[in-house]
Amino acid sequence: VAHHPLYPPLGLAYMAAVLEQNQVEVKIIDSPVLDYNHDKIKTELEAYQPTIVGVGSMTPTIKSALKCAQVAKEVAPDTQVRMGGPPATFADSEILASEKAVDVIVRGEGEETIVEIAQQKKLGDIKGITFRKDKEIIRTPNRQYIQNLDALPRPAYHLLPMKKYNITGRNLLPIISSRGCPFQCPFCVASQMFGQQFRARSPKNVLDELEWLRDEYGAEGITFQDDTLTFDKKRTLDICDGMIERKIGLHWGCGTRADVVTKEVMAKMKKAHCDETMFGVEAGCQRMRDVLKKRVSTEQIENAIKWTKEAGIFVTVSVILGYPGETKETLQETLDFVRKVEPDDVWLCHATPYPGTCLREIVANNG
Repeated sequence: VAHHPLYPPLGLAYMAAVLEQNQVEVKIIDSPVLDYNHDKIKTELEAYQPTIVGVGSMTPTIKSALKCAQVAKEVAPDTQVRMGGPPATFADSEILASEKAVDVIVRGEGEETIVEIAQQKKLGDIKGITFRKDKEIIRTPNRQYIQNLDALPRPAYHLLPMKKYNITGRNLLPIISSRGCPFQCPFCVASQMFGQQFRARSPKNVLDELEWLRDEYGAEGITFQDDTLTFDKKRTLDICDGMIERKIGLHWGCGTRADVVTKEVMAKMKKAHCDETMFGVEAGCQRMRDVLKKRVSTEQIENAIKWTKEAGIFVTVSVILGYPGETKETLQETLDFVRKVEPDDVWLCHATPYPGTCLREIVANNG
């Protein structure tokens, strides 16, 4: 249970693809979209008798993920249960100490790590994992991030019930064209999960996948799941030019920051059929933006929204409410600012202390 059921789980599909590339037989059970409860998962695993079970985790669904691990151990006691995702990465020791059903935690980016696990390498020699040995918890050194993302196979969508994701009447499929985020916002774990270096796939590699999603899987729209799609503005323009030249014809949306777009980029994105852009604004006053380490000025936000609207793209902004240091006045400033810039939609988000964030430390340190 590791994603919005509207989209296929990209992380699991990438893991499955690299395992298949290494001649490992794989099955994906995407419980939310299949509407499986833990009993149904139990029946599936009983019939399949896997050697290794990988469980994805997100903070809101961690209890369910841990129950999946228990179920796997119950039906196949000899299976190795490994868990990945942000809560597992940042609370690895706690999970291993309290949940005997989990054998190994895969920290951060998992594609190379899980292949080595499947090849049954000695656990102590595998980078980027945490595991139990006798009564000791061992953390191996961090694994280096994958530098050549073009070398990764395409997500193994043939292992997923692709027809079931089309719940909006439009077949929207995800793509991730870059990993890593150079910005270290204290409320986010992107840079700890995928590194501070922006690692990008080549425009050709991205365009080939867009055609594949359209031709193989009938995509009618695309959602770019990059943390900051337009960080490299030239690459963004090259991708857009490619979409136009190849007549890819897919409508798409993305999220980015107000300080990494220009009027030219927004106009080109519209020409390439971009329908929606989301900007993380986070706060309406500079004082709270400084607290949130969101190094974006009011002028940059106003310009980005203006250019997006002028291009004819639907613009969403997200703001964080109630971060430590917030007052009635700063909260009002944020709401007033949102009214002033007039986005088409706004996400009002509660400050949430996810494991791995600076906000989590602030909350813990203050009891």
